[in-house]
Amino acid sequence: MPSASPDRITRRKLSDAIFDRLHAMICSGELNAGDPLPSERELMDRWGVGRPAVREAFQALHNMGLITVSHGERSRVNALTPETAVQQLDGIAQTLLSVAPENLDHLKEARKMFEVGLARVAATRRTEKDVADLRDLVQQQTDARADVTAFVAADMAFHARIMAISGNPIISALADAMLKWIFQHHNTLLHWSGNEDTTLAEHTHIVDAIAAGDAEAAAKVMAIHLDRSASIPDTV
Repeated sequence: MPSASPDRITRRKLSDAIFDRLHAMICSGELNAGDPLPSERELMDRWGVGRPAVREAFQALHNMGLITVSHGERSRVNALTPETAVQQLDGIAQTLLSVAPENLDHLKEARKMFEVGLARVAATRRTEKDVADLRDLVQQQTDARADVTAFVAADMAFHARIMAISGNPIISALADAMLKWIFQHHNTLLHWSGNEDTTLAEHTHIVDAIAAGDAEAAAKVMAIHLDRSASIPDTV
């Protein structure tokens, strides 16, 4: 029996072809953020396809985060940002952590690589407002010592604020997502009791190093802080 030719053309699903055309319209700027997509009927008439194929293409675009599908209304193009792009990884990231718990250690290691570097960058790019905001967040966390939920929220806000100083939205979005994935995976298991003073002291040292413009010190203290956190079960 002759083998199949490597040049053989495979028939594509209609929904894939519709997806490609709509995707190209978004990428080219023909359809911009907030614009409504053509109606199902319009696309059916224009391209000579059936409603199921159009709906399947719309669902694929929705699953990618490119459009919002609303029943009874026209689907619209979403604003695309680094944050919305990274959000598309949320589901698979949570599943990955659930089915293979050892990946949590890999995620914590990746977070450390990002945040140590971001602390170093923050020390070279910080403004007076950046430093003031960080000190305010440390104070908020200090005031929230008796409230675990508020304490953890302030902790996450502190790290997110350092990430933002980089001015790099892609790196910031990735680092912020990693922190949230770790927190969500252990959101009912966090144990802060007895570690509040150490956490607050380390945060203060990090801010002091950033304020002084000492990149190496900021990176070193951040590494110590994250190593300690990683060594305590079920903490972020």
